[in-house]
Amino acid sequence: MRVIGHRGCPALAPENTLAAFDAAAKRLDWVELDVRRCGSGELVVFHDETLDRVTGAPGRVAETTLAELQALTIGDSDESIPTLAAVFDALPDRVAVNVELKEAGLAADLAAIVGDAGNEILVSSFDAEALREVRETTALPAAFLFAADWESALSVAADLDCAAVHPHYDLLSSARVEEAHDRGFEVNAWTVPDREVARRFREYGVDGVIVDDPALAE
Repeated sequence: MRVIGHRGCPALAPENTLAAFDAAAKRLDWVELDVRRCGSGELVVFHDETLDRVTGAPGRVAETTLAELQALTIGDSDESIPTLAAVFDALPDRVAVNVELKEAGLAADLAAIVGDAGNEILVSSFDAEALREVRETTALPAAFLFAADWESALSVAADLDCAAVHPHYDLLSSARVEEAHDRGFEVNAWTVPDREVARRFREYGVDGVIVDDPALAE
């Protein structure tokens, strides 16, 4: 069962920062990160639409230039908001990357950034249109993210020719994991909260768990 560091594992360092990905890469074979477009057009690694929760600053990522974003720091650290390109430059090729797209319209730029990367890449999103663009314009495998409506979500994943589904962990049972596998999907569960759930999912045959703390799956 693969262990995927959610946002680079905030238990190790501030989420979605180069420090987090560096720390996670020392312990894990997979990391997960969030991507959206900033106000000057670059793809940046940041989860929220707005800046306040993580940086304390006002404003929206989509309306803030890269220079302005990189003048901010994450929490009480000295870490700034990285570009997607900077993260791929920093990660060892052996570390696989689950790139979560937070919006549509990013597929072409994503492909340009990761085109020469040696990393294994899986693109996930809650946004079916974002994944449709990925499937139509790249050869990258896709995973549909969801937190409800199991049967409907599997139908969307099938329509998008996804390689995997990423359900919220509360949705999973042994029978559902078996059903997803029978339909040709790998199953990566998010965000697994404790060792007991991780142990149970290993017994279910879950392919991967997305965690904030890698120790939960050790």
